[in-house]
Amino acid sequence: MTRIRLEDIAHARSGDKGDGSNVGIIAYTEAGFRLLQRELTAERVKHHFSSICKGGVDRFEVPNLKAINFILHDSLGGGGSESVKTDAQGKTHGQALLRMELDLPGDVSLADLRP
Repeated sequence: MTRIRLEDIAHARSGDKGDGSNVGIIAYTEAGFRLLQRELTAERVKHHFSSICKGGVDRFEVPNLKAINFILHDSLGGGGSESVKTDAQGKTHGQALLRMELDLPGDVSLADLRP
């Protein structure tokens, strides 16, 4: 099975929501969005950010944008004005999630997942 990174099929945007970060993953194609719907679970994202996300992870689908949005609770060390973290606003969390690897199912072509 072929492994791909999320950055191969999507782009991201992230930022702070108090003491949590908000990470949106936006698929380039409908086929990419279907793969994200199936494979990109809150549990996988929580595991990917296990060293910084001390709370739960909420997942919200935004089908009209081909996007999935995640809220990573308790991931910013108190938030922008309280945190001593280098990235107290979670601006790098989107890029970090794009480095996550997924298995590309045999019935899906990478060409169908790119613009």
